Formats: sequence, structure tokens, C-alpha cells
Amino acid sequence: MKPSNRITLIVSLLLAVCLVTSAFGLHHLDQMRGQARLDEVLYIASPKAVKRLSLGYDGLLADVYWTRAVQYFGSKHALGSRQYALLGPLLEITTVLDPHLIVAYEFGANFLAPQSPERAIQLAEYGILNNPNDWKLYYNLGFIYYMELKDYSQAADAFARGSKVPGAHPFLRAMAAKMAENAGELQMARMMWITAYQSTLDRDIRANAVSHLRALQVDEDVSNLEKLVSLYRARTGHWPSSFSELEAMGILRGMPFDPLGQPYKLLPEGRVEVREPDKFPFIEKGAPPGYVPPPPKFLPSDRGA
Repeated sequence: MKPSNRITLIVSLLLAVCLVTSAFGLHHLDQMRGQARLDEVLYIASPKAVKRLSLGYDGLLADVYWTRAVQYFGSKHALGSRQYALLGPLLEITTVLDPHLIVAYEFGANFLAPQSPERAIQLAEYGILNNPNDWKLYYNLGFIYYMELKDYSQAADAFARGSKVPGAHPFLRAMAAKMAENAGELQMARMMWITAYQSTLDRDIRANAVSHLRALQVDEDVSNLEKLVSLYRARTGHWPSSFSELEAMGILRGMPFDPLGQPYKLLPEGRVEVREPDKFPFIEKGAPPGYVPPPPKFLPSDRGA
């Protein structure tokens, strides 16, 4: 081997070793901060600065920061937190290092958007800029506008843009039209969460979608049951003591059950509640007055899992 080639090889190996050491050093420093109760601060919070330090090994550092993002979210969730100050910066660093990591944009739409919808929109638009032919990113953008900001015109625009992408999900065109027609319906929200579930393999995002779908079903069930209970009272002049009284009058067919198979509770004043509200963290109806739900529990997932 020529001396010049040997020197090049040695320098390349040293650079690779330095990069690996730096990457895991950054990861370790972040973990140390977390252990010291300073986990809401990153030593290097600038995505551009991290990219410059990567020395061209963007993919390796993207893996490190993506792992850090899901571990951070999972650990905060396990402690019952509803605030994730580092989630936005971690996802932004990850996607600057690897702009084609689609699951990071999906994660942002589902878990960053509820606390910081504007930041989640910026993340989604960055994903679209770098992946213009991935319809899921337009869906994520419309999802944030619809679910978090109730901005139906912007949601319709995002869905319409996505519907023009080759191979786009046919729901996008239907959702764009529905937004212009009547965006606030329960069925629209249900369709959104079903699409969110079907369009990803990430188990956190799927679990989140399932929890929301169950909550929507409870909200619909409780509304319908309370209407039937009011109908019974209008006919008899008193509240029923059980659902069987509604069955006897032909108002209701069979005992009503929640999405997890537990029978609904009928209270003396005509209220209908679920028996275990902790299992439905997103319900708006069916919980006791003043009830504060615990944060939903999700398991951290691996990259692309």
C-alpha cells in the first residue's frame, strides 16, 4: 500500500472513531442531564450545529437523536407528564440530520402537536419540503390543523395538496371535500383517526389512534343513551333506575356496553358513565363530574417499527 493511501485510511478511521465517540458522548451527556433533573435542556439545541458536527455521518447521529426522542417521550409519559419541552427540539434535530425519516414527522403530528401545534406544523412542512411525494406528510399536516387548531380551511388545503400526490390514499380527497362541507362531525374525526392508524406501523401512534377511536365511540354512545333516557323520562315523568326499564318500553335493545366490553352505568339523575374512566383518557363524556384522566400509557418504539 502506498504511504499516501495508508495515511488516508488512518485519517478516515480516526475520523470515524471520533464521530462515533462524539455521537454517543452527546447521547450520554443528554442522559446525564436527565438524571440530574435538567433534562429540559440540550447541550446542543441547534439542528444546524449538530449537522455541522456530524462530519457527514448524518445517518448515525439521526439514529442517536431519534432514539433519544422516543426514550425521552416514553420516560416522561411513564412519569405521568403532559409536558414535553425537549420533544420538539429532538425531532427537529433528528429530521435535519435525516430529512427522510417519515416516522419522526408522524410522531410530531401525534405527540408534539397537542402541546405545540405551530411547531408541529413547521415540522410537517419541513417533511413535505424534503419528501414531496409522500402523501402521509400532507395527511399529518391536515391532521394537526383539524385536530389541534380547528382550522378547517388549512386542513382542507393540506388534504387537497396531498390528494394530488401519486398513490395518495383516496381518503385525502374525501377529507378535503368534507372539510369544506361540514368539518365538525364525529364521523370526520373517526375517519381521521382510522387513517392515522392504517397509515403507520409505529406502535405508539397506533395505540394513540386506538385510544382516540374508543373515546369517540364512548362520546357517541353516551350522547345517544342519554337521549334515550330523556325520552323515557318524557314519557313516564321519572328517570329510569336501570337500562332494563328502557328495554321493557322498547326504547333500547339490550344492555349497552362500552368499547372494552363493560356495561355502561346509569345514574339516578339520568347521567350515563363508563365504569372505568381511566381506560378512556380522551373521553369528553361519560366520566364523573370533575374527573381528571391520567395520561395515556404508550410503549416507546424503535425506529421505523
